[in-house]
Amino acid sequence: SLSTPQVMTLKMVLCVALVSLLPRGSAAGINNARTSLPVLARQVRHFAGPAGGHAAFQTQAVLQARPRGAAACHRMLSFSLRSLSFSGAVTHAWGMTALRGGGGGAPNARAMSGGAASSTCSLEIEQFPCLSDNYGYLVHDKASGQTAVIDTPEVGPIMEALERKGWKLTHILNTHHHHDHAGGNLEIKEKTKCQIVGPKNEQEKIPGIDVAVGQGDTFKLGNQEVRVLDVGGHTLGHVAFVFAEDNVAFVGDSLFAMGCGRKFEGTYEQMFESLKRLNQLPDSTTVYCAHEYTLSNGKFALSVEPDNEALQIRQKEVEAARRKGEWTVPTTMAAERSTNPFLRWHSSSLRKSLGLAADASELEVFKATRIAKDKF
Repeated sequence: SLSTPQVMTLKMVLCVALVSLLPRGSAAGINNARTSLPVLARQVRHFAGPAGGHAAFQTQAVLQARPRGAAACHRMLSFSLRSLSFSGAVTHAWGMTALRGGGGGAPNARAMSGGAASSTCSLEIEQFPCLSDNYGYLVHDKASGQTAVIDTPEVGPIMEALERKGWKLTHILNTHHHHDHAGGNLEIKEKTKCQIVGPKNEQEKIPGIDVAVGQGDTFKLGNQEVRVLDVGGHTLGHVAFVFAEDNVAFVGDSLFAMGCGRKFEGTYEQMFESLKRLNQLPDSTTVYCAHEYTLSNGKFALSVEPDNEALQIRQKEVEAARRKGEWTVPTTMAAERSTNPFLRWHSSSLRKSLGLAADASELEVFKATRIAKDKF
């Protein structure tokens, strides 16, 4: 039998699952779901406490964007479902199987071999492993057929993914100049005759660059508008690429699941402002980072914020996923705001762990957190 919080949460999941299957423009269905969700969310918070509140918050975040398909819906709900610590039978038999249509792997928990696609209304994203811990991403605009690769960590897997999907590469989008992000530029450009877009503040370091972009710039990938964010700090000119229409961001090494990049070239002030810029993205934004660092990041996060219940739950999920060789990327901004110490400057528990005064500035908290992670 199901407990009251389980029943309430399953109602929320059903509500979102049904809406996710509606065609774009089904305003009535979306509005009905948005009307119902806050009531259900309050009930879950009441019966299930902080964990239930976190799950409810995550579930509501799904409907901040228009319906994006069952796969995308599952990706954003999987963490929410497991946050209530349901029995495995309940979670898998009802929530996951229903949203997946009875089969297939979870979009955010895939085995470390081959590739796997997630699809929104207008984009298809193919994710695959590269090097020892990098991820490669192909971004395909369905309407125009144009395809970009986010960075070029390893030529072989990128070309194999293009062949597997039957896509022609038209663009390379470089987030920064490090070799595991731009090292394959020239070989891939020679093979595909694609255009290379990269950060203007690092253009002399980006092999084969054709178009230099910076903060606030926009450009088109087929029918998709891509917005550029300056997220320097890891490197001086690091940028992120945001596909706002589909609520997707590719952030390179600026932000990781439960972590952020090391400060190699920039300043703490610069990196802090970059993370604040990313922190303005909607909760429902799907965040694709460049490395599988989540397990070690979570261990550090727990060391500085051990009382964070959402973090405790998430780390258990990450540990279970990694034991099975599954991926923990992508993530969402909602998940990062609740569990990533580099976005939790307000946390009194974090400040206490770092030995900072209650009135320490947010910059001081970030700087102390980054230094502590460097020594961890």
